[in-house]
Amino acid sequence: MVGMCRCCLRYGLVVLVMGILWKLAALALGGVILPYPEDALFALVQAMGTQLFWEHFLVSGYRAVTAMILAWGVAFPLGLIMGSVTGVDAVLAPFVFLTYPVPKIVLLPIFLLLLGLGDTSKIAMIALILGYQILVTTRDGVRSIHPKYFDSVRSLGGTNMDVLREVLLPASLPHGFTALRLGTGVSVAVLFFVESFATTRGLGYMIMDAWGAMDYLTMFSGILGMSIMGAALYEIANILERKACKWMFLRAKE
Repeated sequence: MVGMCRCCLRYGLVVLVMGILWKLAALALGGVILPYPEDALFALVQAMGTQLFWEHFLVSGYRAVTAMILAWGVAFPLGLIMGSVTGVDAVLAPFVFLTYPVPKIVLLPIFLLLLGLGDTSKIAMIALILGYQILVTTRDGVRSIHPKYFDSVRSLGGTNMDVLREVLLPASLPHGFTALRLGTGVSVAVLFFVESFATTRGLGYMIMDAWGAMDYLTMFSGILGMSIMGAALYEIANILERKACKWMFLRAKE
């Protein structure tokens, strides 16, 4: 309960500071291009009272969450295997590091052609970009484990399963969740981009549609909606990390 209050207080202070900066910028621009924060907030509250806003929000949330689950479910085990099995890493690492710098977002037209204009292509695009980050971070995290930890378990008669349970997972899970938390911002950014094309639902579509109609208050309602979604995804990943990696937070409780 105390932690939740501190989290709300922290977010409240950030919102207050950003609101002041926003107000100053809006005053400097005359409130035409950039609306005043109180007007944008009022528009958001009004939008949140409509069914259409929540349809956009839930569609975007479904795409982002599904992509994050897919990316983590594939990339984390693969990173774990690459980091711990030298032969697999020798074969797959060149493919990963040669394709990692390639901007995957340029593949969106190909994804749309292959997977169609529905949710599948958009989810796959987000999952691909996020998956690389999780894969590389997890793989490097496993490779940084000192050999003495493996030797300690094996010297006590531990099996491969014991090594996985006692060494590999405790060492790699924090890296995987860190990549997931950092990837929430990437997911929302890519979500906005993929929803700008060939769709009529989602916050990204809502923003671009309002921008085209010069309805700036609705546009900022969509932007603020995406900001709320990004913060919520970050906190969900944070809670999952605290549940899965309890040993990391024991010192903070002391």
